[in-house]
Amino acid sequence: MKKIFKYLFIGMFGVLSLSSCNSELLETEPTDSMSGSTFMSDATKALIPLNGIYRSMYTAGWSTTGNTHQCFGISAYNLMAEVMGDDLIMGDQGSGWFWFDAAYNVKSRYTSSSWRSYDLWMAYYTWIANANYIIAAEETMQGSTEDVSYVIGQAYAIRAYSYFMLSQIFARNYTYPNDPCVPIYNGPTMTTTTGQPRETVAKVYEQIDNDINKAVELLAKSPAQRHPSHMSYAVALGLKSRIALVEEKWSDALDAAQKAIAASGKSILPISSFKGTNDVNAGNVMWGAQIVADQAGMYASFFAHMQNYMAYGQTAPKEISSWLYGKMKSTDTRRAWWDPDQDYVQQKFDFSNSQTWEGDYIWMRVEEMYLNAAEAACMAGNESLAKEYLMALMSQRDPGYNTNKTGTALGKLTTEETGSLREEILIQRRLELWGEDGRIYTIRRLHQGFERLSEYGWPDGLLVPTHAEALKDPAAYAWVLTIPQAEFDGNVNMNPDTDQNPIGDKK
Repeated sequence: MKKIFKYLFIGMFGVLSLSSCNSELLETEPTDSMSGSTFMSDATKALIPLNGIYRSMYTAGWSTTGNTHQCFGISAYNLMAEVMGDDLIMGDQGSGWFWFDAAYNVKSRYTSSSWRSYDLWMAYYTWIANANYIIAAEETMQGSTEDVSYVIGQAYAIRAYSYFMLSQIFARNYTYPNDPCVPIYNGPTMTTTTGQPRETVAKVYEQIDNDINKAVELLAKSPAQRHPSHMSYAVALGLKSRIALVEEKWSDALDAAQKAIAASGKSILPISSFKGTNDVNAGNVMWGAQIVADQAGMYASFFAHMQNYMAYGQTAPKEISSWLYGKMKSTDTRRAWWDPDQDYVQQKFDFSNSQTWEGDYIWMRVEEMYLNAAEAACMAGNESLAKEYLMALMSQRDPGYNTNKTGTALGKLTTEETGSLREEILIQRRLELWGEDGRIYTIRRLHQGFERLSEYGWPDGLLVPTHAEALKDPAAYAWVLTIPQAEFDGNVNMNPDTDQNPIGDKK
């Protein structure tokens, strides 16, 4: 197998060797100085590699050999999925970062280690590989039940999350169970590890379900979150709710969201209480990265791309579509998040300290759980409960808000309205989680298509006429990324002639 990297530094407190399976295998076997027996001998020491994984979730420069200013972990990948959709508009190309994602012009670049396919594959499989080292110590790790459960439970949650995201990026959605998805690795990968073939979507989701259920089970024994970056019991439940929505398991999604709200101890906050959306210690934040000055990514950071008064956001402003903005009443306090006098440019995300480039990354807010619960209850046939969760959120957003809508129908396109309750919940989701939700994934799980029109504020360069019909088709492959060539170079069980995703919009 081709081995590209020997090891990568990701440790918050030390070095952990990485094996991003197949083409990213270790050059040497793990040793005590890397991911071996010393770190995994007890739960306290195992927090070192665990924190290293979390550190890599917001650090730029390790997951790709180039274009690192658009490759800074989870927040970068969420932004990628946002600009691929219909609600977050890049007003101009600027320096080019994220523009190629928005223009659907990255799939042909799969042979390069500097572009999105490689970046995403490398990142998620690195997290899987490192989680596997921790999980492998489940039976031998020393420490109290609470401490061991806390560490091992998070490793299962990280693996579930990583496979969940890989499945949404490199395959069509859950309703195509027999489609090829991604390889599965459940144990530490060594130089002797054989590369695995692509499993089906159904098989990968079986893995995801098993992992997230195990994470919830273990973390229930040690539910307190010891650091905002940690996938605690509440976060694992929140992730389970996200997964169940994709799987259309409505009762599971509702139950997990309800339990996540209760376990988190977090509350819906008024807009004025979390200005900038940049503080993991805010009372509504369930999970995120706490960015201190010496860890700030500067130009390679989320806020450098979002904020329009400095860095990349100046020349590539991030705007809300005028169609979606128009769904807010004049009394909706979320209007403060955008400036209609400047092409609806965003004000939602801002540095907490622009001089030091600081600002925390938010990956899960409790408001999302209320929206998950509302949609799941609606789809489960309990519209009164759905409205309770929706009103709990909207009472903090618009004092005059109310709805008497009913039903679950959705239009074929995201702008074709049916007037249903589910559609209303989803519109509020689009507004509330704008810039956070990975919009393209929501569109595709809903089996909808979308249009980009100049009248909504889209620049000519992002109207993508060659992809316009594919974007209207939930079954198209336009949004399914190609697998990096490095994987085929290092995996004898994957054939680029038969296992590569379509470069175009159709198979």
